[in-house]
Amino acid sequence: MSSPINTSWRLARLYLRIADWSLIPLYFLMVVALYGAFLYAPTEREMGEVQRIFYFHVGAAWNCFLAFFGVFLGGVGYLITRKQSWDHLAASCTEVGVVFTTIVLVTGPIWARPIWNTWWPWGDPRVMTTMVLWLIYVAYLMLRSSLPEGETKYKYCAVFGIIGFLDVPIVWFSIRWWRTIHPVVITSSGAELEPEMIHALFVAVIAMTVLCVTLVMLRMAMRLNSSMAEEVTLNMRHSVQGVEGV
Repeated sequence: MSSPINTSWRLARLYLRIADWSLIPLYFLMVVALYGAFLYAPTEREMGEVQRIFYFHVGAAWNCFLAFFGVFLGGVGYLITRKQSWDHLAASCTEVGVVFTTIVLVTGPIWARPIWNTWWPWGDPRVMTTMVLWLIYVAYLMLRSSLPEGETKYKYCAVFGIIGFLDVPIVWFSIRWWRTIHPVVITSSGAELEPEMIHALFVAVIAMTVLCVTLVMLRMAMRLNSSMAEEVTLNMRHSVQGVEGV
């Protein structure tokens, strides 16, 4: 039977291999996404050139939702199985999700300033619920850093991450539930965009999804390596104490 350290080592190598395999398609997709956003897609008639940030704004928003869904899955998986690998998934997805949410909150005002004549519309439901989402998972990371390693930490973080995910559907439906100046681009009848814009958006979303998965794989591998190092150090201390006690 393989030891936990050997199992973790194999998993870390698997995650790194997945990240390596994704690099070539990631580079290709990013180049195509840039071409699609800045050269292939036509200029929007009313908003002009600034609208081109939309493709990456939406791609980042989709992937912050995807990453926080990973936090939800990791939390549920840990509470059911009590396996630390699920906690690694939740923690890694949180870090990546916070990065993508930050991109959303930065690109949004850049897009909004020339269109809405304001950097930050405080009364807009989509903007404020997204800000709350960012704060929830920043608080999750603060909770992780404040608790010692162990089952109690993993359990608290799992519950926190599951509850925090409740804000994701609120963010998504906010422009449908409340009055907002945020545009509704994707409706039940489809996307209200030119065909070339839809193509550029699709490629940008796929490219950023591959980036999201790659970053999660790298962070999970790093967490596994850190856990293995701590376990080896602890075993060495126990061995030294045993020798000293003889």
